[in-house]
This record gives sequence, C-alpha cells and structure tokens, in this order.
Amino acid sequence: MKISGFTMVRNAEKFYFPVKESIESILPIVDEFIVALGDNDETDHTREIIEAIDSDKIKIFDRVWDKEKFLNSEIFAYETNFALSQCTGDWCFYIQADEVVHEEDLAIIKSACEENLNNKQVDALLFSYLHFWGDYNHYLPFHGWYKNEMRIVRNNIGVKSIKDAQSFRKNQNEKLNAKPINARIFHYGWVRPPHLMQSKKKEHDSIHHSYEKVKHLYELKPNEFDYGSLGRIPVYKGTHPAIMRDYIARLDWQRKLNYSKKKVKLNRSLAKHERLKYRILSFFENTFNRGKYIFGGYSNWNKV
Repeated sequence: MKISGFTMVRNAEKFYFPVKESIESILPIVDEFIVALGDNDETDHTREIIEAIDSDKIKIFDRVWDKEKFLNSEIFAYETNFALSQCTGDWCFYIQADEVVHEEDLAIIKSACEENLNNKQVDALLFSYLHFWGDYNHYLPFHGWYKNEMRIVRNNIGVKSIKDAQSFRKNQNEKLNAKPINARIFHYGWVRPPHLMQSKKKEHDSIHHSYEKVKHLYELKPNEFDYGSLGRIPVYKGTHPAIMRDYIARLDWQRKLNYSKKKVKLNRSLAKHERLKYRILSFFENTFNRGKYIFGGYSNWNKV
C-alpha cells in the first residue's frame, strides 16, 4: 500500500499559514508528499519554509496561478487537482496549509487505509473537524461550521476537487462513498493576528469576487479583523498536535482579543456561529443530539 500526501499553497508565510507543521503532521505515514507551490510574493519565503523540512518525500511543483480562474475561487480546486494528478499512491491524503493532524491519530488513519484498500465500495475516508477561532483555546462546535470532511480519497477513480477545494466528487458530479474514521483535522484558518486575518480575508474575497470591488469595500473596513466576544465561544480542553507547540507559543495578540461574554457591536457582518438561528440549532444539537445535526447541515458524501 502506498499513500500520497498532497496540498496546494501560495504566500503561506505572508498570511500566517502553518504550512510546515501541516506537512510534517502527516509526513510519517505518507510515502510521498506533493506540493503545488503557487507564485509567491517576492518577500514571501514559503518555498524555503517547506524546503527546510528536508525530506526526500516532498516533491515541489512550481505553479503560476491563473488569474482568470480567480472568480468564484476556481483556482483553489484547479491547483488542488494538479497536485492530485501527480500523486502515485493507492490513497491520496489531502491537507490544506491551515490544517494539522494530531500524532495520536496517525496509526488510526494508516490502519483505516490498510483495512479499506481492497474494499472498492469505499472511495474516501471521512474526518471530524475542530475549527479554532481567534486563538488556540476557543473552537466552534456550531451548526454551520462543517463537522466532517473527506481528506483521504482513492486514487485513479476519477476523483476531482470541487468549488473552493474544500471537498471532492468523482465522475463529473457524483458523490463519493465515504467511511468515517476516528481521526481529526485541526483547522487553524481563523487563528491569525487580527491584521493578518483581515489581510487574508481580503485576499480570499478578491479571489471570490472582482478585485476592484473588494478593494473598494475594504477601504471602508478597519485594518484588523474583529473576532468578537471569545467568552461566548466554548473553550477547547483537549491537546493540540505536538508539532504545533512552537507555533502556538508565538501567539502574541491576546491583548487585541475580547475575552468577555458581553455581546458587543461588531464592525463586520456576523459569522455563522454568531447568528441567532445557528446558536439555537447548535444548543439543541450539542445538548440533546451529541453534536449531530438535527436537520440540514453539510454532507457532500454517501456514508458507508
């Protein structure tokens, strides 16, 4: 059995992505790791950060992002599919540059790949998600934030990344048959210094919409992202991946965060977990339904 890891990334240093930790977190169980490396800004050192891992498993492919594919964030799926096309393993383990796997889960993941290698009814393996917000102590077990996603897919069955590269389908638009496993993805995409969070959000919005429209919109916005009242968000009491220890120790923007429970007026539109409808749904799901969706919710797979 062979497992390929793969990712796509650009300007990881500029926008505070833990790309080194992300890659290193799954490197022990993959036989190769494919990186589709975008055309970083001149001042960004993403290539040097990845090369510093110093592993012969890592294969870097230099890419120039096609701006014509920026609209509706098509570029993310396009670059992900390029990386996937370079994978030679039986299984392909996709990890985004702001996602990290816990070392406690590596044996579980590898065993699941071995156990399902010859079961052609299983197209993918389904992970649970922990979304962190503002700092590394607060997370979002709320309706509207996806609780699961496929991160390992079977190779050579027509699997393609879709939309903004969050998920996959096969044979044009067919859902994959996914098997849940007891493994987690730690998602740190909303843990950045407030000024870099705002810069990253502006960049991301520019890829979803026209650059000129977003540029004008952000001229009216503050320079720092407002994380709101962290006191209203659950505290995470588990452990983080050990590979993140030094990265977490770098957190130095606590004084810019609001740790009270008092509801404050935000200088931005409400995030999903801040909307009343989702807060009510989340209360009933987490209190009476073990965190499972009562109705609705995100599900882009057939569970097997």
